[in-house]
Formats: sequence, structure tokens, C-alpha cells
Amino acid sequence: MERPLPASVRIAERLRRFVESVGRWGSWLILPVVFFTVIDVVGRKIAWRDENGVLEFSLQIWLQNNLGRMFESTILQEMEWHFHAGLFALVLGYGVVYNTHVRIDLIRENLHFRKKAWLEFVGVTFFLMPFTLTILYFAFSYAYGAFVMGEQSTSTVGLTHRWIIKSVLVFGLATVIAAGIAVWLQLALVLFGDPARRFRLMTLEWPDEDAKIEGKERVKLEEAPDTLVAPDEILKERTSKILTGS
Repeated sequence: MERPLPASVRIAERLRRFVESVGRWGSWLILPVVFFTVIDVVGRKIAWRDENGVLEFSLQIWLQNNLGRMFESTILQEMEWHFHAGLFALVLGYGVVYNTHVRIDLIRENLHFRKKAWLEFVGVTFFLMPFTLTILYFAFSYAYGAFVMGEQSTSTVGLTHRWIIKSVLVFGLATVIAAGIAVWLQLALVLFGDPARRFRLMTLEWPDEDAKIEGKERVKLEEAPDTLVAPDEILKERTSKILTGS
């Protein structure tokens, strides 16, 4: 009978699923980012003037007058970077648990498995977690201060309730903390637990599992299907078609 996974692995897996869910939902923010960017650019470009240079039509002004002030240029531009900031913040943790952040592994890729694990463990313990906790503290202070003061855009025609986007940043950083805890629990078990236990790793791969590299599928040439047909086989196939009249 297979032994149940340790509690630390189960906790790490729950945290991973939470971070993954936040990242997948947050990735949908790319749609409003694209929408507001296109409307802003196209609205300002579609316009024409008469022979005397007087503006006859502007799509942006038309949208503003007929659909509301949300289509004012200032608001559109602020919506662009607000949604972009939300998108960036909510997928940060996803990149941690799926090991898709950019790495410059000139040293790491040449290390053995346990040395890689130690390098990851030290990095998460002394760099990722302290740095993210520090930023989270200041982000919370900024969001709380914006809420208390009723902070709004520096532009008189900009967006209000600036605390909302700052709170999204706080939440995004909290997911990075959750991702860091999940990775740390796994690394601690790899380094100090039963070496025979195997479970799904986030930032490492077990020594005998070489199917993936940094989240990408590795193609094994010896196992890849042969999609090329030898010239003599092509000749035989054509000759057969001629003889059979097909």
C-alpha cells in the first residue's frame, strides 16, 4: 500500500492550486488591456478636418459624447496601465510555481540535483521571501494610505479610488508569498526528508525525469516519430499508382 504524502507536500500542493487559480483568472486581464489600448489608439487616429483645418469628425470625441466619459483619452490611458498592472501582479506567483520566470542559469544548469536544490532553498529563504515580504509591507502601506486619503488620479479628469489598483498589487504579492512557501516546503522535504519519496516538483526536476526543461517539453530524437519518407519508398509508391492506374 502506497504511503500517503507528507503533510508539507499536501500543503504545498494546495498553495500551488490557489496560486495557479489566481494566475489563470488574472491572465484574462489581457483582454481589457488590449481593448482599451486599441480604442485609445484608433479613436485618436480616426479623425478628419476640412480644408481650413477645422475638425469635422473625431472617433474619440464621438465615443465620449455618445458612450460616456470612460472613453476620454486620459481615462482610457489610465485604464490601460491599471489593467496591465493587475495582469502583471496576479501572474507573478504563477510564474514561480511553474518555473516560467526568466533564469540566467550559467551555474545552476551544470550542478547536480542536490546542489540545485540547495541553491533554490537558499534563494527562496534569503532572497525571494524577505524581498517579497518587504515589498508587500510597503505596498500595503500605500494601499491603506490611498484608501484613507481617498487618493485619485493626479489628473482632474482621471480615475478615482486609486486604492483599488494598489490593493490588487498587495494581493498579487501575497500570492507570490504563497508560491514561495509552497516551493520552500518542497525543497525542505527534498533536502531533509526521505530521499526515496517522489512528488511533483515546481522549480526542480528529479534526476531521472528529463522529459521537461523549464516547463517546456523536451523532444527525444530517438523516440520521435519518423515523418520523413525515404526516396526509394516514394518511387515505389508512385510506380504502384501508375501500374494500378490509381
